[in-house]
Amino acid sequence: MGAAGLNLNRIVAAVLAIVMFSLPVAAADAARLDDLFAQLSEADPAQARRVAADIELELAKSGSPAMDLLLRRGEDALEAGDVGMAIEHLSALIDHAPGFAEAWHLRSVGYFQQGRYGLALADIERALALEPRHYNAIYGLGVLLEETGQTDLAKAAFLRALTIHPHHEEVTSALERVERALGGKDL
Repeated sequence: MGAAGLNLNRIVAAVLAIVMFSLPVAAADAARLDDLFAQLSEADPAQARRVAADIELELAKSGSPAMDLLLRRGEDALEAGDVGMAIEHLSALIDHAPGFAEAWHLRSVGYFQQGRYGLALADIERALALEPRHYNAIYGLGVLLEETGQTDLAKAAFLRALTIHPHHEEVTSALERVERALGGKDL
């Protein structure tokens, strides 16, 4: 076996070791997230705020300090109103960590702010494929649907988000607004 083959074997062995050692951590993170979502569905409003914050912290963990830095830069750029830069950071993050739902969710926010609804919808779809309980992504879907005049579908999205996070104030307000637009009763 040549030097190239020996190096390839070492690389494969290193990758396998990393994967094998990270599996228990990923399983523990998934179990913690499952537990937090179960708590959220049963929480009173005060508890729900705390549990939701814990869920959002868990969803913001990529498992890599470098990827977490890209996420923070994307978030900071969104907050500063530099949507183009936010999308650049989040796109780089997605390139390196395509299984990270929060990156897709936040990039969808950036695309929405630019009025690029098709791209925003595609990113929301990917975020929800990765984490179907991502209530903020579902809320974003509802906002996008409402913005594009699909009020009945927006209502369905808001109702879905409330089944996961029954005390989400923004979702509750959006649902009330959509109900009024549809001619329904006030909640």
